[in-house]
Amino acid sequence: MRTSLRLLLALVVAASAYFSLNATLTAAETRRPNILYFYVDDMGWGSIGPNGQATRKARNLPYVRTPNLDRLAAQGINFTRGYGCHVCSPSRSSQQSGFHQGHTFADRNDRDNARKAMRADDILIGDALSAAGYVTGYWGKWGYGGSADQNDPVIDNVQTLPTSHGYQHVLAELHHVRAHTFFQPTLWSAPAPDSATGGLQLVANSLTRYQNHADYPNTPALQDHADYPDSAYCDDAYAFAALDFVRAHGENYNETGQPFFGLLAVQIPHAPFGEIAVLPNWDQAYDQDPHYDSLDDQTRQWAAMVTRIDAHFGNILTALEDPDNDGDTTDSIAENTLVIFQSDNGGPSGNNNRELDANGGLRGSKGKIQEGGIRVPLLMRWPAKITADSVIKAGTDCNMVVDITDLLPTFCELAGAPIPLGIDGVSIAATLRGSGRQRKREFIIHEAGNGQSIIRGDYKLVRSGKSSGKSFTLELYNLDADRAEQNDIAATHPKLVTELEKLLLGERVAEPKGFANTYHHWTGKNGGNTSDPDNWSDYIYANAGITYMTENGAPHRSWTARIENSGAQSNTARADADMEFLGLEIRGNQKENAEQFLVLGRGTCLTGRNETRVASNATLSVDGGTVSSLRWIDIHAGGTLNGSGSIDSTVYNNGMIIVTDDHQPGFNVSADYHQSARATLNLSLNGKMQPSFLVTGDATLSGTLIVTTGKDFQPAPSQTYTVLTANRIIGTFSNPGREIIATDGTRFTVHYTESAVTLSVQ
Repeated sequence: MRTSLRLLLALVVAASAYFSLNATLTAAETRRPNILYFYVDDMGWGSIGPNGQATRKARNLPYVRTPNLDRLAAQGINFTRGYGCHVCSPSRSSQQSGFHQGHTFADRNDRDNARKAMRADDILIGDALSAAGYVTGYWGKWGYGGSADQNDPVIDNVQTLPTSHGYQHVLAELHHVRAHTFFQPTLWSAPAPDSATGGLQLVANSLTRYQNHADYPNTPALQDHADYPDSAYCDDAYAFAALDFVRAHGENYNETGQPFFGLLAVQIPHAPFGEIAVLPNWDQAYDQDPHYDSLDDQTRQWAAMVTRIDAHFGNILTALEDPDNDGDTTDSIAENTLVIFQSDNGGPSGNNNRELDANGGLRGSKGKIQEGGIRVPLLMRWPAKITADSVIKAGTDCNMVVDITDLLPTFCELAGAPIPLGIDGVSIAATLRGSGRQRKREFIIHEAGNGQSIIRGDYKLVRSGKSSGKSFTLELYNLDADRAEQNDIAATHPKLVTELEKLLLGERVAEPKGFANTYHHWTGKNGGNTSDPDNWSDYIYANAGITYMTENGAPHRSWTARIENSGAQSNTARADADMEFLGLEIRGNQKENAEQFLVLGRGTCLTGRNETRVASNATLSVDGGTVSSLRWIDIHAGGTLNGSGSIDSTVYNNGMIIVTDDHQPGFNVSADYHQSARATLNLSLNGKMQPSFLVTGDATLSGTLIVTTGKDFQPAPSQTYTVLTANRIIGTFSNPGREIIATDGTRFTVHYTESAVTLSVQ
């Protein structure tokens, strides 16, 4: 199935390139940004200046020095409500796949590194961006696919390697336990000859190639000290590889316009802490600190680690300003490079947390479901878009909730690539650009060893282990008023607790280890029923002769599924019973102009929990049924929703909606409706005086309005006809002169009130 998914991804990228890069973006934005992602391991929320260390400095308390991260924050946005996961493997899996722990396969740290995979079918950041034309690099802790052997490690699972998921330039460690030293003798590198090792080769972990110190200014001393270890402190090697990549491809960006994506996923400041003391001048940044000698050894080592990697970040940021390193910054690419800094999870308990408040006063620590375990530092800088005059101003804090699952869809949107179907993350590209429509996500969820949580707005529900008299303990906190989770308010909000628990369990957080979403596609013939298991592909996740997971039968709510027509003739699938998916896409064959239809019968319900997507050359026909989602129905350019019925979700219309039933209202949308400038809404008008399109939430209007008159419609010059109502009308349709000529030739003038669209006969 992997080959077909890769082909599909490439075809979708190619088919949507014009739409994505020329229709969605303005002319100034068609040069796609470079993306540089700094990712650290176990660095608590309070470990950076704006989250507490600057205050400690001002109060003359011991603090950790991160001058380059502080500069990044001053020039960008500090997201104070950024979230990772509780430990490293699920955080990396959620980051790469866009699925949270209830849906990603690697939802915990599993000792079986071959099993704990990001599977061949998962479309990861590297897959999406390389298919979109980015050159891609990954350096650091990957954590999947290789054995734990300190000497002579082997590849255990090729399908989960970075090189199997679009990463072209790699220097990495493949096993998270092997990464529990900074002096492993070898690392995995790419590009390399194709082989059974998945395009990776073992290389010595040495800094020999970086001994020309003049090329690496402001770097912790290397060549000047004969006592630097033969095996490199691996984060030095990762950082230098990333620096070389940025220099080379920064120059290429200026010459060819090809953007790059680079992810530097260092092991700092994960234990072991004491290994940094082997390095020459390891704590020289703290020579003048009067507090330093009084701190615990572990605290001093931790602080030195953080400051060391901060220096490497500074070198790479400098390379953005001067890619060819000649002292002339006219070749700077910093303006159009999005830089992200983030930790995978909260910081561990320990002396550094006690003495430096590394978790910023949050309750709990790494591995816990409390904020100290899952809330992480998150900075973003993009000088071309994040400025002193932008919507979210440079140098400020932002309390928008941003989850680690949001990075993949954000990068896809910025790259003009399709966002993988049904993922849990939501793109924040509109927020970063300061333009466009920011889609809303109702909640985020997390799992940990001591429970699960759901965060919706200011409220966080924690569901933890069994206790006397109850199956589970449910705690509720208002994070706006109680960031440290000291005041459980569950007893005074019983309805909210019940509502949030239902949502949380619906996200599959209580499923056993190894549960995940599965991938399926329609195999039925024209006219086939969706309830027939024979009309759907089976799913198997296996490696090295071991089958870890299978899924078959009729659709389930953990399915990511496609009903796609790959032939030359139109095809119809009939929903003869209720069906539920995590994500569903309906897609026709654009090349052959062959349509794909999904017909939803009267009284039948289709649920795409995260998303139902109607893509090009596809039609979702609703005959009095219900289409439901917790998030949205997405109608792409060339896609059509027609008929009548209930739409229990937000609707994003970039294609066409046609009301075809004389029984009004035609469609009743229970949330918001958004219509883009290229979309069409075709409403029916007959003898009845009811509107054919009812929106419970807000209706944001643009694009074209078409009116179809029924056979019993008799125009009355003095009559006003209401065709659309909403809680609030935002914008207008773009019909010239606000005039519409209906299908029977009647001329109407369109009028807008705060809550309705009406027509009057001219």
